[in-house]
Amino acid sequence: MTAPPARVTWTPAYVGLGSNLEDPPAQLRAACAALAALRGARLVAVSAFLRNPPLGPADQPEFVNAVAGLLTTLAPRELLAQLKAIERAHGRAPDGRRWGPRVLDLDLLVHGRARVEEAGLTVPHPGIAQRNFVLFPLLEIAPGLEVPGLGEVATLASHLDGSTLRPVD
Repeated sequence: MTAPPARVTWTPAYVGLGSNLEDPPAQLRAACAALAALRGARLVAVSAFLRNPPLGPADQPEFVNAVAGLLTTLAPRELLAQLKAIERAHGRAPDGRRWGPRVLDLDLLVHGRARVEEAGLTVPHPGIAQRNFVLFPLLEIAPGLEVPGLGEVATLASHLDGSTLRPVD
């Protein structure tokens, strides 16, 4: 008698997408296609694309941001490695600059109920509660999402100003 197949657990995860170089809306569409093709993950939702001023140095083009919702069998570190591989495949070369211009930036925002603080990986993503360009797209696709240790997305977003966010035509 053979053992029953191992049960697969699908965990909801949310990924922040951003770009401000080389046709940002096209970069985000390509990133969504790459997320949809990830082994061990299913793309289940994508927010509207929003234009917003850059975080950090102001002498760079405005960003286009969105959030994607996934169901995944990958652990947080494995998913992050796949996100970094997608960034590299789309031309992002690590340059050590924080908050500088980017062809593509993919951030693991939330991974189920996980709370992780390891070298190179913090989940939920640090700063999530202060970033309107993350919370407003999350509010669109997962308003009841509980961000571990921080609270519900709708409540977190209610404390931020969304007036700098503009829909992409």
